[in-house]
Amino acid sequence: MWEYEIWGNTVQTWIVSILIVAGAFVVVKLLSLLGRKVVKPFIGRTNNRVDDIVYYSVEAPLKFAVMLLGIWIAIHRLVYPDHLVKYVDNAYRILIILDITWVLARLSTALLQQYWGHRSDGQGMKMMPVVRRTLLVLIWIIGLVTALSNVGVDINALWGTLGIGGIAFALAAQDTVKNIFGAFTIFTDKPFGIGDTINVNGLEGTVVDVGMRSTRILGYDRRITSYPNYKITDASIVNISSEPMRRVMVKLGLTYDTGAEKMKEALEILRSLPAKVKDVSRNPSDTTVYFSDYTDSALVVTFFYYIVKQGDVLKATSDMNLEILNSFSQAGLRFAFPTRTLFVQQDGGESRNTNS
Repeated sequence: MWEYEIWGNTVQTWIVSILIVAGAFVVVKLLSLLGRKVVKPFIGRTNNRVDDIVYYSVEAPLKFAVMLLGIWIAIHRLVYPDHLVKYVDNAYRILIILDITWVLARLSTALLQQYWGHRSDGQGMKMMPVVRRTLLVLIWIIGLVTALSNVGVDINALWGTLGIGGIAFALAAQDTVKNIFGAFTIFTDKPFGIGDTINVNGLEGTVVDVGMRSTRILGYDRRITSYPNYKITDASIVNISSEPMRRVMVKLGLTYDTGAEKMKEALEILRSLPAKVKDVSRNPSDTTVYFSDYTDSALVVTFFYYIVKQGDVLKATSDMNLEILNSFSQAGLRFAFPTRTLFVQQDGGESRNTNS
């Protein structure tokens, strides 16, 4: 029974090869257990972050390498045609180089996150998504090219083939290329960063991610909108988060029976209100009040005030409007509403007017 052959190999040879693969799987499980019970608690007690980064970078690729080694030993114990041996060896060369590339990719991005993403000026974290993705793409391209070159692929011929088809590809991917350059423009020009509240062509919300293709904005309705990067770079962007304070303009229409003294009282009331409302600047230079217009139905007062940077804009605006309403009501100041006068000709030749 043990000498019975299947595809040119005895049953015993097949069983031993299967046991080798199973043994490699068991070793991987033991490595996971060792890492969870011994290595992680040990490096967790150290003060530096380098050992954590190295462990994170090597753990998964090491397990993959152990499985590759076990499968390689198991396969090379078997007898199979020479042309298949070449394909298997080439596949393993590619997989080994890609495994090393995996380590380098994880290590480089972890180091980038630790030592550049946590910069005190906050710019590292804002630029991290695009920089990280760009670095990963470069590392994997280099790894893939190295792997193909190692198995005898003519890289120059490959680049030439890609160059011939590159023109058609470039024409088909114009928007993608523009979006990639748009992403780099965003992070070099820095009109905004992740976490900033911006307004782009009427779309207002918080930037939650800047990718290679698009920028994702979380609107006030809690919906995420993906905005193409090249359109953002061509648009007029208002960075609301960067403004030192939010200016609010209020136009108030008073009735035409408001006398000069009452108008002065209204102006004084408005000048005093910023001191009564939370999150509104109390600096007198930040408050502007003036009697601005005579309109068809009202005497218009224009009132400017500022809400401080960290203030709740909606609540402060509501509180200010309530203070205006309450203060004007107590002072006997009446708000105007549109009116019109109609002249009606009576049959006897008399006329009368009605206001509405």
